[in-house]
Amino acid sequence: MIDRVFNVLFLCTGNTARSVLGEAILRHEGQGRFNAFSAGSQPKGIVNPYALRTLESLGYPVDGLRSKTLDEFAQPGAPKMDFVFTVCDSAAGETCPLWPGQPVTAHWGIEDPAAVEGSDIEKMRAFADAFRFMRNRINAFTALPLTMLDGMSLKKSLQDIGALEGAAQKKS
Repeated sequence: MIDRVFNVLFLCTGNTARSVLGEAILRHEGQGRFNAFSAGSQPKGIVNPYALRTLESLGYPVDGLRSKTLDEFAQPGAPKMDFVFTVCDSAAGETCPLWPGQPVTAHWGIEDPAAVEGSDIEKMRAFADAFRFMRNRINAFTALPLTMLDGMSLKKSLQDIGALEGAAQKKS
């Protein structure tokens, strides 16, 4: 039995690739248990076409996906977030707004597939890798007994998920 539906925001700087992948994957994998959203601190206004191609090729719906600002989620009437995951190192280091309800936050850094240069095949491979890393994290997240974990255990579990294979390496 589901106690409630959780709202989850994937946050990145440009909101063109990783955060959009997270939104689409959780919408699909977490149907009925989670509402998924994505945003950017400095959104580029477009979703990367390789992100859309990757999702479509794997059977994930892309309707309604768009690059948007995190300000949309700070407006009156916006959904109250239960979880906010940063998926790029630059967004993790930025000052985020104070979220109503104090959502649980974690950093799930993944290398930026949009930064890969090269052939179409190399770009698609980078997006496929980012998709796989994000889906693995989301599957681990959706398997957690969220309503049974205390705050510290939940935070630790989410940090552990962020350290799974494919985590972006912070540059010193």
